Amino acid sequence: MWSTLISMLIEPLQSEFIRNAIGVSMMIGVLCPVVGTYLIVQRMALMGDVMAHCVLPGLSIAAFFGVDRSIGAFVSSMLGSFFVSWVRSQSRVKVDSAMALTFSTFFAIGVTLITLLKNKLDLDRFLFGDILTVTLNDIYATAAIAMLVLGAIYLFYKELLYYTFDATGAEAVGLPIKWLHLGMMMGITLTIITSMQVVGVLLVIALLIGPALTAYLVTQELHHMMFLGSGIGMVSSLVGIYLSYYLNLPSGPAIVLVSSSLFLLMFLFTTRSTFFKRTKSHY
Repeated sequence: MWSTLISMLIEPLQSEFIRNAIGVSMMIGVLCPVVGTYLIVQRMALMGDVMAHCVLPGLSIAAFFGVDRSIGAFVSSMLGSFFVSWVRSQSRVKVDSAMALTFSTFFAIGVTLITLLKNKLDLDRFLFGDILTVTLNDIYATAAIAMLVLGAIYLFYKELLYYTFDATGAEAVGLPIKWLHLGMMMGITLTIITSMQVVGVLLVIALLIGPALTAYLVTQELHHMMFLGSGIGMVSSLVGIYLSYYLNLPSGPAIVLVSSSLFLLMFLFTTRSTFFKRTKSHY
């Protein structure tokens, strides 16, 4: 039995593309929950989805002019976040409405530009990802972005913590909340761009939110939520890759389904525990 299990674990590793996929997915599995933690605590989970869809116009324009697509995606996504902030600050429009408008507008612009510019942008790969095409250069780029974003969070953790839970108080004590907000949006954008090849733009929000939300059910401290969420993200990525290999499933959806299943299990466990505690206290 053990020999069979070990052989099943080792067999996929004999292929270079599987090793590359596992390497990049594990890094994404750590990065996404850490960034997603801030989105959950600030009740801005859908902002990640909005920014993910806002990259399409930039990808289309970058592909047309032969520029690095990551640059186009970054600029376009940041413009989307600025548009949401601008609409919120200049009108009575609530944040959810501003996000819905931005989401649909930028995505429509992206699809229109693909048609008008007639560039060869692989929409399937953009929407659903293709982790099995990851190269060593992609792994190096992902590692660099992960270290940059995680390093920034480590250096400015106290400031971000204060801003996350009390933006008004942070401003009152002199913290540069506009720069903190800009830095967070940049970190989210870089994370989304890095994750697109793994799970695609349609599923990136699930990887950003799913593991962190699972950790949220059982933790009280922000840093505990980050560490546990990263562990769940790594497990989801690894199990998803193996399921994809043995069951011939698309890798991105497999990773997301594992992450969602872990959330559901944790949700049922915590709900049941709470129910029994209330029952005992009642009697």
